[in-house]
Amino acid sequence: RKLFFDTHALVCLLEENGFTTQQSEVIVAALVKIMNTNLDMIYKDMVTKVQQEIALQQVMSHIGGVKKDMIILEKSEFSALRSENEKIKLELQQIKKQVMDEITKVRADNKLNLNLEKSRVKELVSFGCFHLETSKQRHAQQDRALTQTDRKIDTEVADLKTMLESHKLDNIKYLAGSVFTCLTVALGFYRLWI
Repeated sequence: RKLFFDTHALVCLLEENGFTTQQSEVIVAALVKIMNTNLDMIYKDMVTKVQQEIALQQVMSHIGGVKKDMIILEKSEFSALRSENEKIKLELQQIKKQVMDEITKVRADNKLNLNLEKSRVKELVSFGCFHLETSKQRHAQQDRALTQTDRKIDTEVADLKTMLESHKLDNIKYLAGSVFTCLTVALGFYRLWI
């Protein structure tokens, strides 16, 4: 151990101040002992530079190990996350494909339904047109038949009117003839009696 003060100078200083040489040496020896004891206590709590470097290297190796562990954990977690992400992407693609298939099916069903409805409407329209044409033809035939019947009725009525008129005339003639005949007979009887 090195002392950082001069013990001989301290002994001389004590002798100059009235201590004997033996007293001065005892005081200096006691001081050295006290200082050594204090330094021992301090050294026990203190770490040497070598020990400090060893401890620092141990701490650094522990830090390096923790870093490696963290990197390994990070990579494993990252790879786990990446694999989960890939799984989710695959599931999303499958769901997207299913949705697209369903959309395609719905579109095809709608197109088929629309085409069926169009063809049904066309059939109804053509059938309706056929019905309209046949009903128009029937209606035209009925109109012709009605006009012919009306004409026949008109001609029959006209014939009946002419016949009635001729019968009226005949009746008037007969009536007039009968009246004249009765008058003649009455005049004849009147003349005969008068």
